Amino acid sequence: MLFSRYGQAILTVHERTSRLLLAKRPRNKAANRIGHQLLRLFASMPAHLRKTLTFDNGTEFARHHLLHQLGIQTFFCDPYSPWQKGGIENAIGRMRRFIPRKTDLAMLPKREFNALLRAYNSTPRKCLDFKTPAETFSELLHFECESTPPLSRGRAERINTIHGQLAFRSRISGEAVVHRKRAPG
Repeated sequence: MLFSRYGQAILTVHERTSRLLLAKRPRNKAANRIGHQLLRLFASMPAHLRKTLTFDNGTEFARHHLLHQLGIQTFFCDPYSPWQKGGIENAIGRMRRFIPRKTDLAMLPKREFNALLRAYNSTPRKCLDFKTPAETFSELLHFECESTPPLSRGRAERINTIHGQLAFRSRISGEAVVHRKRAPG
């Protein structure tokens, strides 16, 4: 996810089954740095979740072969073919509602960046049967949702506060954002 200021970027990874978005803010988009950040990110994941990875043709992914040591197959899209990685393009479009291209990442606090990412991953999706990407991803990890205790009142209020802040930011930027509530039952 690139920005108008030179060298500013967000490294985003999109899991296609759960639609979970993982993101890092590298200091620059040098291939070595990006390769090692991806290696650290995927090394902590279970092996059954790290099978393939598809990149666009940016030079920042030149060290993709580092991921082969984790057993990850790497692929590249054809030039000028963003539809071949539509999931991440959609995720970046959703994040652009709150972090436009003209944003100076140096002025975006890490806490706010993490809150935006958390809100993205905790927004229910119709395509996921009104589950959130985080819930769906936890099911992929073989966790039992029934054994997870319900949200405490304080945690539920924090999530609602984050969604309220996102709606406020969208009103300031003049963009309409609709947050869907979870279907009953």
